[in-house]
Amino acid sequence: MTTLELDRTTLDLDPTAPTAGLRRHVPRLVRYGTVSIVSTTFSLTILTVLVASGALSAGWGNLVATLCGAVPSFELNRRWVWPGGGRPRLAQAVPFVAMSLAGLALSAVLVAVTEGWSSEWSDGSRALLADGSNMAAFGSLWLVQFVICDRHLFGRR
Repeated sequence: MTTLELDRTTLDLDPTAPTAGLRRHVPRLVRYGTVSIVSTTFSLTILTVLVASGALSAGWGNLVATLCGAVPSFELNRRWVWPGGGRPRLAQAVPFVAMSLAGLALSAVLVAVTEGWSSEWSDGSRALLADGSNMAAFGSLWLVQFVICDRHLFGRR
């Protein structure tokens, strides 16, 4: 065993090591990721249908899809990722909606920019580009939202 391997083994066994906190959060991160996949799939399906059918522009479709996806995301996070029981509190819902609106604002900017680039493309291509813009925006905020939910909204105080 090399010194490096010995150091890694020692770190992995040391409960005060920096990775210990991460290992403690892995099951919750996996559940949080699963909720993200579910709510993202739900939102993107709505966005794709609305834009590909021509029912709404990418911007308005993004708004509708984000608001629709926020409901299952909030409930699944509250009940499964951070189970605390009881009825949802306004003190949880308001910041969660605010984070969703921050993601919506960022995704709206990205969707609007990409919609301008793709105005001559087919509805299906524009829908895929809107989906990608939406995912990039919300993906960039994913870990920040996890930390806020874990430390302030749903986690043990």
